[in-house]
Amino acid sequence: MAMQTLEQQRAQDAWNKCERYSDKHVNVVKGLPALIMNSGLMQVLAFCYEKGQKESGRENEDVASHLRSWLQKRFPQLIQSANFEPFMEALMKAKPGDYQAITAEAFAWLRWLRQMAPARVGG
Repeated sequence: MAMQTLEQQRAQDAWNKCERYSDKHVNVVKGLPALIMNSGLMQVLAFCYEKGQKESGRENEDVASHLRSWLQKRFPQLIQSANFEPFMEALMKAKPGDYQAITAEAFAWLRWLRQMAPARVGG
């Protein structure tokens, strides 16, 4: 089997992760890139985690945990765990260039999720 390109890996991961998404998940996904652009990756992950502690905001943490999982897979040398607290600790310790690379990867993966999630939920 041929090796998947990074774009194909992102697409496959996003497709798999949104398998059980609802319309609420899709709304969270659509808003995340703008939130990250305005507030920053760590702030948005903390916001999603906090909202996700309430049943009414569970979708926020579902999407954020899927994003953390992808980023941990892409940067295993920098991020040892996709769990919220160790993930945040890793981001706080990251060098500026690494943090920028992680944020850029978050946007790249979210571009796929924004396309896949509505297609899977609606289709």
